[in-house]
Amino acid sequence: MTTIWHNPRCSKSRETLALLEEKGITPTVRLYLQDPPTEAEIRAALDALGQPAVALVRTQDTAFTDLTLPKDADDATLIAAMAAHPAILERPLVLHGSKAALGRPPEAVLKLF
Repeated sequence: MTTIWHNPRCSKSRETLALLEEKGITPTVRLYLQDPPTEAEIRAALDALGQPAVALVRTQDTAFTDLTLPKDADDATLIAAMAAHPAILERPLVLHGSKAALGRPPEAVLKLF
């Protein structure tokens, strides 16, 4: 099963979804701003990415800077912040089986298939 954490207002997210569809992949689309992932789901996504929590945070985004969290906050703090404020999640995230990739650039997700 393939899932994309998608924000239709984001050009990279739209491009990644279109690329997947062009390749014949029909992912489950999760509008994560309306259906925020839980802390457990974020931890699982980070495990699939093989990255620390900061890799999934939009640290330059105003939504993150407004939280006044340091970029070097521990993983637990960042995961809790992402669950409470999904706007700070990096997008798009594509999950496929036990693997994940960020669509920056969109072609980066093709390594999952």
